[in-house]
Amino acid sequence: MFAAMIRWSIDHATAVLVAAGVLLVVAGITVPRLAVDVFPELNAPTVVVLTEAGGLAADEVETQVTVPLESALAGIPGLRRLRSSSAMSLSLVWAEFGWGEDVYRARTLVAERLAAVRAALPPESHAELAPISSITGEILLLSLSSPDSQVDPLALRSFAEYELRNHLLAVPGVSQVVAIGGALPEYHVDVRQEILQLHGLTVADVADAARKAHSTAAAGYLPDVAGQELAIRQSAQVRSPVDISNTLLTRTASGGIITIGDVADVELGGATARGSAAEGGRSAVIVSVQKSPGTNTLALTAAVDAALDRITVPEGMVLNRHVFRQEDFIRLAVDNLLAVLRDAVLIVAAVLVLFLLNARATVITLTALPLSLAVAVLGLHALGLSLNVMTLGGLAVAIGALVDDAIIDVENVVHRLHENAALPLERRQNPLVVVYTASNEIRASMVFATLVIVLVFVPLLFLQGLEGRFFRPLGLAYIISIVASLLVALTVIPALCALLLKGLRAGKHHGDGFLVRWLKALYRPILGWAVRRVWLVGISSALLTVLSIGLATTFGSSFLPEFKEGTLRFS
Repeated sequence: MFAAMIRWSIDHATAVLVAAGVLLVVAGITVPRLAVDVFPELNAPTVVVLTEAGGLAADEVETQVTVPLESALAGIPGLRRLRSSSAMSLSLVWAEFGWGEDVYRARTLVAERLAAVRAALPPESHAELAPISSITGEILLLSLSSPDSQVDPLALRSFAEYELRNHLLAVPGVSQVVAIGGALPEYHVDVRQEILQLHGLTVADVADAARKAHSTAAAGYLPDVAGQELAIRQSAQVRSPVDISNTLLTRTASGGIITIGDVADVELGGATARGSAAEGGRSAVIVSVQKSPGTNTLALTAAVDAALDRITVPEGMVLNRHVFRQEDFIRLAVDNLLAVLRDAVLIVAAVLVLFLLNARATVITLTALPLSLAVAVLGLHALGLSLNVMTLGGLAVAIGALVDDAIIDVENVVHRLHENAALPLERRQNPLVVVYTASNEIRASMVFATLVIVLVFVPLLFLQGLEGRFFRPLGLAYIISIVASLLVALTVIPALCALLLKGLRAGKHHGDGFLVRWLKALYRPILGWAVRRVWLVGISSALLTVLSIGLATTFGSSFLPEFKEGTLRFS
């Protein structure tokens, strides 16, 4: 099969090169469409149940909210484990499912169990499913501040909570927007106890009246009014503290009325703060923007910036978009890896020039690099993978090996063409036959060498859990690019050799350059010495292997190396 492939490529060299050019163009169009992220998608299907239970202590939240929720969720099909956290007035339960589970199906199952257990929760509690978010989903931190203190924290938080947040949630791909800091606006009813006692009222009476002050109730309709049905509306929505102050509390024995304003002071104020946020040492409101899993971080950041451009920030407020941007880290990390790829290509090109000492042979060999990388990019796109530090790292590791098959093929073709050119005219073969024969000679070596390298990386594809999600893209990128380099060496390289090297003339040393001749002269006595002392070489190699394994056990270990991207994050 491979011999036929080589023969067909030589016979249809022009068609092969046109197809290679089309492949490069398609890859160039595909690259800007690839998702770019710092890491592969690491999010296991997780459903978060968030329950607010105002007024309950942490131990009460644990016993009355968290434990019933965990009992209800246990046993859901596909559930891997349950985790929970209980704090004052707040319960969080994480239901983690297996990696192959559909997160939307998991949310449906959890919602069914949650609906069944709601009746057993405290009356004032509110349980809901948190939005779907990625494990590295916090793509932006924005700050809203008033440097000259012209705007109070209440107005800052109000704008962030009800204006900025709603605009950002409308951006496709944004899963959650959380505002932290400032003062969350609420109505305060400060009861005057002595007046309450004078009228024989209690705080519960005031609380009940204040609760009823804000309501909307259906009142039906009036039928057949001039041939129409007229809806009757009753709206008692609170729009200011005055609306609460004027709310009826009770009536006196003489028929007079007592309002909430008669027994209490009503004002708009900030909720009791359980935390704070600051920027540059000054009080501010920090807004966290989180993305949905599988969303292109760079594209989503651009969409969020466009949405922010359309928002009019009130006078006296300053919106800072650059508190934290995951985009900056991603771009720097990707740029660093691209620099490694660039340097690797330059080094490979320099080595090829030194060893081959033939411009055409060097160009032919280097052709394997862009074509192999193009096939790898198209493969990553077809598999739905993104460009990240792992996929780019796999390509960077493969750079040196991508030209191996091409070097073997080109070197053997050059060597055989020199030998053929040195023969008498009547014994010379057609250069195309020589190219085919030379390529076919090392075909088995190329195929088996590539398969051995691929087999080394195959175990990465079978890693499970978080490790599999992290390292599998690296293995896929490496394997795809290596296999692509083999296909290029069996098709494009023979075609180029047939077009560019068929007129090669005879030369001294069969085309070997001075560096290759020097290395061969240096290598021959070393090889002879090693062959004559087989046992010594074998024992020394085994001893060095054992020592290296023993030394490796003293190394430290970590899941990831340190990143040096110039980004610090304090929380």
